[in-house]
Amino acid sequence: MNTATILIVDDEQSQRSVLSGYLRKKKYLTFEASSADDAVNQIKKKSIDIVLTDLKMPGKSGYDLLKEINSFSPETTVVIMTAFGTIEDAVRAMRDGAYDYLTKPIDLEELDLLINRIVERHRLLSENRLLKEQLSERFSFSTIISQSPEMERVLNTTGRVANSKASILIRGESGTGKELIAKAIHYNSPRKEKPFIAVNCAALNENLFESELFGHEKGAFTGADKQRRGRFEMADGGTLFLDEIGDVPLSIQVKLLRVLQEQQFERVGGIETIQVDVRLLAATNKNLEQMIKDGTFREDLFYRLNVVTIDIPPLRERRTDIPILIEYNLKRFGENQNKKNLSFSKEAWDILVRYDFPGNIRELENIVQRAVILTRSDSITTNELPQVVKEFKHENEIKSSPASEFLPDLVEKLEKELIFESLRTSNGNQSKAADKLGISERNLRYRLKKWGVK
Repeated sequence: MNTATILIVDDEQSQRSVLSGYLRKKKYLTFEASSADDAVNQIKKKSIDIVLTDLKMPGKSGYDLLKEINSFSPETTVVIMTAFGTIEDAVRAMRDGAYDYLTKPIDLEELDLLINRIVERHRLLSENRLLKEQLSERFSFSTIISQSPEMERVLNTTGRVANSKASILIRGESGTGKELIAKAIHYNSPRKEKPFIAVNCAALNENLFESELFGHEKGAFTGADKQRRGRFEMADGGTLFLDEIGDVPLSIQVKLLRVLQEQQFERVGGIETIQVDVRLLAATNKNLEQMIKDGTFREDLFYRLNVVTIDIPPLRERRTDIPILIEYNLKRFGENQNKKNLSFSKEAWDILVRYDFPGNIRELENIVQRAVILTRSDSITTNELPQVVKEFKHENEIKSSPASEFLPDLVEKLEKELIFESLRTSNGNQSKAADKLGISERNLRYRLKKWGVK
């Protein structure tokens, strides 16, 4: 049986019987109602996907029924059935939310095609809703892998600005997760049902930059054989994320500033002013203040973008995140490769947790994925690590520490390394880890709490 449930509303019994009988033969579940009030009662008690309603009925009309359904069950699709002489009323009903209309006498083949179209639309809407729910869950703050105080501060700020309309500048080295933070802001904001459009400004051809952002009209330039919407139009109602904002040409920066100020623009080669509602998030790994001094970035655009700044620290400055990121990606890539019982040897682990990861999280992911692919056993050794990682010399912290770094700070760093290593080899069992270290479990818990480790 088809999953769609259909309610036929008509004051004529014969009309209801014909349509209901035909749709039941098509394996749909059908119900009947003789009036608008009867239909409302049934919709409130049952799960009705589609309503086929006559327009002219004693008492409340099909148009009245449409307005009532829209008020309490907007997910129900309404189709108006009308005589030829009242098509204008049916068109008015479509403007107010009806999906389509059919003229009497009903052409059953036309009805079949229309129902199939509605069922397919419902399927796509359901899939789209599920996808958005999955995206919201995937990019919730709780799913961002971190336990360091540095990232806790970043996530705290991110959570507070998500519901605002302010432009946000996300700063950090390449590979630190700037786009992940941008998506977390979008999918935890009131705009989460609308598009998130990401643009890598560094990858755009300078000659076509304006067209990419603002679109173009047919014939605007050689090769423009049809009208095209730009990224701002695509993001209307949602969020536009401009990655590597420092690579935007000066000529485009002026137009970008106008869009941020007025929320309107014209397509390339066009004269029509297009109004949009877009929240802008921008990211960069460049020193924009220095670019302003050099004359390569507009100061007024910088302040327009920089309402709120989120600085993401590099991985080497939040080393407590390195072990959990390694473990998380080892499990993730292991499952992808159907290798579910993988672990790093002690030597390989020690090298990884001491490595500085200049490419940040992106480099860490690549290193772990490479190791998972290359290993022939459940234990990943140093043979599966890239040469650059194996050759990395972890400088003696005491020798390399500036004079301003006091002995207690150095001792705490060493304590962290020893405690995290003991927890790893104890599979997270704090009691066992404390025994190995020769300290009480209470002492261990105190240190973890002090460092903000959950």
